[in-house]
Amino acid sequence: MSTLYTHDNQTKKYDVVVIGSGLGGLVSAVILAKEGKKVVVLEKNNQYGGNLQTFVRDKTIFDTGVHYIGGLNKGENLYNYFDYLNIADKLKLQQLDKDGFDIISFDDDENEYPIAQTYQNFVAQLTKFFPEEEENLIKYSRKLEDLCSEFPMYNLNIGTFEDEETLLSINAKQYIDSVFTNERLKAVLVGNNFLYVGQSQKTPLYVHALSVNSYIHSAWRCVNGGSQIAKLLIKELKKYNGEIYKYQEIDTFLQDEEENVIGCQAKNGRQFFGDLFISNINIKTTIEMLGESKFGKPFSRRIKSLEVTPSTFTVYVVFKPETFPYINHNIYHFNSIDDVWDTFEKKVDDWPNTYIATFGMDMKNKAFSEAMTIMTYMTFEEVEQWQDTYNVDVNENSGNRGETYEEFKERKAQLIINKLEKKYPNFKDKIKSVHTSSPLSYRDFIGSERGNMYGYLKDSNHPMKTFISSRSKVKNLFFTGQNVRVHGVLGVTVGAFVTCCQILGASYLMNKVNEEIKSKHE
Repeated sequence: MSTLYTHDNQTKKYDVVVIGSGLGGLVSAVILAKEGKKVVVLEKNNQYGGNLQTFVRDKTIFDTGVHYIGGLNKGENLYNYFDYLNIADKLKLQQLDKDGFDIISFDDDENEYPIAQTYQNFVAQLTKFFPEEEENLIKYSRKLEDLCSEFPMYNLNIGTFEDEETLLSINAKQYIDSVFTNERLKAVLVGNNFLYVGQSQKTPLYVHALSVNSYIHSAWRCVNGGSQIAKLLIKELKKYNGEIYKYQEIDTFLQDEEENVIGCQAKNGRQFFGDLFISNINIKTTIEMLGESKFGKPFSRRIKSLEVTPSTFTVYVVFKPETFPYINHNIYHFNSIDDVWDTFEKKVDDWPNTYIATFGMDMKNKAFSEAMTIMTYMTFEEVEQWQDTYNVDVNENSGNRGETYEEFKERKAQLIINKLEKKYPNFKDKIKSVHTSSPLSYRDFIGSERGNMYGYLKDSNHPMKTFISSRSKVKNLFFTGQNVRVHGVLGVTVGAFVTCCQILGASYLMNKVNEEIKSKHE
């Protein structure tokens, strides 16, 4: 919704108004505040950070979305971006097992296949299981690195693709099938595709490459959760006199007589005026607030037609003290190699056909796990009957979803725990408490459409359809977040720098970034 408004000169005005405090919004805000701009960030919920949020159950910290991060060794891409934001050396991190940060396993196979850190080690560890594929693993590794090098901002450079559409249209499964002959190895190589929702007919190779490359360089777990990233960014924002407010759900844009966007209004009536606006919320919602005519019908139709990724059902287990050993890697487990691609679309009797497990260390005794997070795919259709209920206090329909919803979650949780009991005998005996979340939780607390994990599904058949520019048709409105370019901590951080390049100038900003990083380490 948009409203005609005559601006009062006495009302406070900002240079930049950022709507949404997810990672993209916070990074954009810090970059621009660092440039001396008067910046405000607006968040609709109680907690800042979007997917960076953490929560506590049974005195134990759990992550909402950031379960591990790549590229944080000194000099690597995410480290350098975070270094410019002045948070890289302040993060509390635990490096995952270098010989296997992800372990891929199957019901019908006693082997556990490692995805190791550094490409040399990555090849060496998998060659132990697939010696005849060593040369192909080397070829594949070079392809991933070469492909990532084609994305200038991924490597803190400026520039454009030589042949953008061709590069983006390479299909991941088709490429892997063309290189390897061993079907089990093919499954292992994409066994962690929960990171990007692997679809055999759609997933582009660049999405696969950008998703796994930084982890292969180095993989890390956030000690006490990923919310530290948001807290550190907010601290930096305030250092540069930026402002940030919660409980400010924007539902209206304000326009002057020439229909220029001059402000926005929250549901509580509070108004914020500015010269530039950055939307870190759902692009479809932004279009609805301003009207399709502002963005052009072709763009609006394209955005409306985009398919979002599925959501997740998550079980959060708190262990009895000193009962479950600490595991310094993540587990991706499947019923069989046939379940690796298109997993969320397959209806199986033996649900779930895959699960992903991550572990939280007991800081009092680091030999043991304090907690375990287990995720699997779930579509919004499974919880659609409760879609009119909300668990956030900023929504007028907030409240308990009812007994049937709790029974649904408990039933699903038990199916997952039964699977874990097969892999870890006596698993149930070590559980202190069990907690759950569904697609509705993601929708309410993250604000993602239908509770989706990673924004719009990328499609190698239509590569440019989901490649969204951070500069909108509205001259002073920009987009950022996981719906722009690539998802994930690294992808969204890069995307925020892309957004700010549009505002400040790419040469100016990236030269400044590289010069500052260089001067810090001379």
